[in-house]
Amino acid sequence: MRKLIMGIVDFRERMLPQYAERFRELALTQTPDTLFITCSDSRVVPDLLVSTHPGDLFTMRNVGNLIPPAAPDGVSTGDLSEASAIEYALLVLNVANIVVCGHSECGAMKAVLTRNTKLQAPNLDRWLNNANTAAFRLEHEGALDTELKPHDQLSQLNVLVQIEHLMSYPIVRERVAAGNLHLNGWWFDIATGNMYAYERSSRSFEIIDRQEAERLVGRLGH
Repeated sequence: MRKLIMGIVDFRERMLPQYAERFRELALTQTPDTLFITCSDSRVVPDLLVSTHPGDLFTMRNVGNLIPPAAPDGVSTGDLSEASAIEYALLVLNVANIVVCGHSECGAMKAVLTRNTKLQAPNLDRWLNNANTAAFRLEHEGALDTELKPHDQLSQLNVLVQIEHLMSYPIVRERVAAGNLHLNGWWFDIATGNMYAYERSSRSFEIIDRQEAERLVGRLGH
């Protein structure tokens, strides 16, 4: 806690002068173009990893970067927080992109594979049910990258499953079909600091180097 408190002072004295004008611009409005959905893990720092500034990302974080799917009426089958963030991002902020970003060594994915009953965490256990489909696919269809550890294999498949969950929301389907919304699956390797993007053509996560970045940007059409 001491580190956090002194960090506020450091920001105020050293960094705030650089951001003062930006914060004044953001005081009454925000115009991010991306909803970034990722894990609560302290090692995953979205603004650092994608070199963004205040106002650039609308971020939603939870254990395991999970999105409970919607029922046929469009209402979430799980916690309403995630569904509310999706609706706000699209209806109010009008974002053009959604990124689901998983990561290596994810504690949630490890928990899905082990399901430690001694932990006595009924809420966590129920929440992790949103990754059951990914676990089923890993068991019956295999991994995208067999060289990864099992929990990292699951983490990558989980990104794809959560994108499918996103598509269960009518507003997401409608905007994707109209070409007004792009869904992206990313995966961050903590040990190397590399970010990967899912490529449907190769059915694999490809490292986002300059060449891959130019390919991804080219698909946006703007």
